[in-house]
Amino acid sequence: MDPRKIPPLNALPEADLETLLHQAQEEAHPPGTPLLEQGGAPAQNLYLLLEGQVALLDGEREVGTLEAGEFFGFPSLLSGEPPALSVVAKTPVKVLSFPKEAFQRLLAHPEIARFFGQGLVERVRLRMDLEPSLLAPVGSLVRRSPSFIPPSATVEEAARRMRQEGISSLLVEGEPLGILTDRDLRNRVLAEGRPPSTPVGEVMTAPLFSLPADTPIYEALAAMVERGIHHLPLTEGGQVVGVVTHTDLLLNQAQSPLVLLRRIERLELSRYGLEVASLVEGLFQRGLGGVEIGRVVASLNDALIRRLAKEAERALGPAPVAYSFMVFGSEGRREQALLTDQDNALALESQDHEAYFQALAEHVVGGLIRAGIPECKGGYMATRWRKTLGEWQETFRRWMEAPEPQALLETQIFFDLRKAAGSLSLKPLEETILEGSRKGVFLYHLARASLEFRPPLGLFGRVRTEEGFVDLKRHAIAPIVALARLYALTAGSLAKGTVERLKAAAEGGTLSQEGAERLEEAFRFFFTLRLRHQLAALHQGKPVENRVLWASLSPGEKRKALEGFRTIAEMQESTASRFQLR
Repeated sequence: MDPRKIPPLNALPEADLETLLHQAQEEAHPPGTPLLEQGGAPAQNLYLLLEGQVALLDGEREVGTLEAGEFFGFPSLLSGEPPALSVVAKTPVKVLSFPKEAFQRLLAHPEIARFFGQGLVERVRLRMDLEPSLLAPVGSLVRRSPSFIPPSATVEEAARRMRQEGISSLLVEGEPLGILTDRDLRNRVLAEGRPPSTPVGEVMTAPLFSLPADTPIYEALAAMVERGIHHLPLTEGGQVVGVVTHTDLLLNQAQSPLVLLRRIERLELSRYGLEVASLVEGLFQRGLGGVEIGRVVASLNDALIRRLAKEAERALGPAPVAYSFMVFGSEGRREQALLTDQDNALALESQDHEAYFQALAEHVVGGLIRAGIPECKGGYMATRWRKTLGEWQETFRRWMEAPEPQALLETQIFFDLRKAAGSLSLKPLEETILEGSRKGVFLYHLARASLEFRPPLGLFGRVRTEEGFVDLKRHAIAPIVALARLYALTAGSLAKGTVERLKAAAEGGTLSQEGAERLEEAFRFFFTLRLRHQLAALHQGKPVENRVLWASLSPGEKRKALEGFRTIAEMQESTASRFQLR
């Protein structure tokens, strides 16, 4: 691993970086080597992990794992106190050791000082014994009232306020309400050479993205990961009552989606699948539902796609025209599990840039493959599916106006489209989908497609198995996904997630409230059941798949599965009758 490319060293001027590296010493250590001792002598060096993994130990309890590209030793260097945690090599490791004096010179750079200061906060949080439940309201993390500043105030005044109050953001008064963060000061003021007299209103972010204070922590976590934001204002009765930061939401160093989100920029692609599997297991053990976990995983996959797209643009040069790297299927619906493949495509603003976008597509798709996300068996990937936005609109109209049953069955995942990277708006394409959803022929064939996969019910309501197994994706999850897609589009909704689509269908009157709730309950059960068995297979070194052994289910699980299968069968029967599919 090249230390020149690792944040925050990559922000150093070239001369300073070369001086720093000249002072560094490379060390190799076998597994089990103690590198720092909790309560021992204060650290005399800053360490950068180049290869392998080290464990952070509070006594004998492991509270975190550091990967290649991460630093340790700096909390003790900053405080002058003995290390608060032990650091022990988990695998053979290679580290780069910088003397204390070199670290102190690094702190003269504001960005680097902020980087290590933030890291210190995160390490302190690793020792917190009481961690809030993922289901607790995010408002429980608020520790102080929000601070406001007028938009006419200068950025110098804002920075002084932040320092005095020990905070990293200020809310900006006005309509709509805005926010100014330490990142805004760095990226929009310092990096752009703006003077200290710049009004706050010129560099703030507005309108504000906020959530109600009673939102569960897991939802707040997912929202921040999806948007890549580090500050989240919380409201009660329409008023902002506090702001939580990404460090407030760190559950622990090893099992936080926000920690993995930050690592994605420098994570070796070959480790991505292992990191996500570890994260999923941790969230599952904490009681988070499968559907919610799927949303978090999809957000991390989005971040990976953005990284790969940026890499491609750095290598190829800026994109010649605006584009959108679209995702479909379970990624488009934010319903990712451990076993998934790619479903993506490119939408372009205009033609005549084939070589550039072919190279970009190959880089992103190839990177996803290296990260453990395999190619789509049906070939629905950006390396093959690439059109201008206008061509996509015409393609969608052709699919919707004269659909062939088998073709629609294969391509209905395209109606789950969502932008993961790029700047091109997909609103015209979404409007085309809504336009087509008002036509009976499209809905008729979409209804037929929703009946393709049937629940495995035989005579007298008994479950039919194939060699003792039931395929939960094919016979439980897929039919609910298809029904939700059908009835949400019938209601004129562009909701993407299955649960959101069922709610939209109920609100739009295309599904009864009872029917939507029963399907949602069945969907959540089957999604979580599949995830539980996939995690168990992972632990046992078995292939991860969508099938479960029926005999391995508990009596309660069998009962719930039967109820879910019957709900699907009833809704499919109702759909067949409604659309006269006999």
